[in-house]
Amino acid sequence: QVQLVESGGGLVQPGGSLRLSCATSGSIFNINSMGWYRQAPGKERELVATITSGDTTTYADSVKGRFTISRDNAQNTVYLRMNRVKFEDTAVYYCRIVNSNYWGQGTRVTVSS
Repeated sequence: QVQLVESGGGLVQPGGSLRLSCATSGSIFNINSMGWYRQAPGKERELVATITSGDTTTYADSVKGRFTISRDNAQNTVYLRMNRVKFEDTAVYYCRIVNSNYWGQGTRVTVSS
C-alpha cells in the first residue's frame, strides 16, 4: 500500500517562507511524477506544482517564481519550498502521485499577519 505523508504546514506571515515535505513509499517514488495541490476554503482543489522522475518541473502561474518543488530520491521525499507567501496561499496542501488515486492527508498552511 502506497502512503504519502505531508508535513511542514503552519502559520506564516505574508512575505515569509515555509517548506512542506511529503514522505512516500520508496517502491514507486523513483518512477512517478509527483505533485503538490492545494485547496483553499470554499474553492476547488488546484494543482500547484509537479516534478517528474527526471526532475522536470511545472508550476501554476500563481506560484511561479515563488515556490520550488524538488525531490530527494534517497529520502523518498518531495518538497515544496514556499517563498514570499501571500494571503491567497492559505490552503490545505496535498501531495499526490500524479495520475493516480494516491494522495496524502494534507497539511494546512495559513498566511496571516
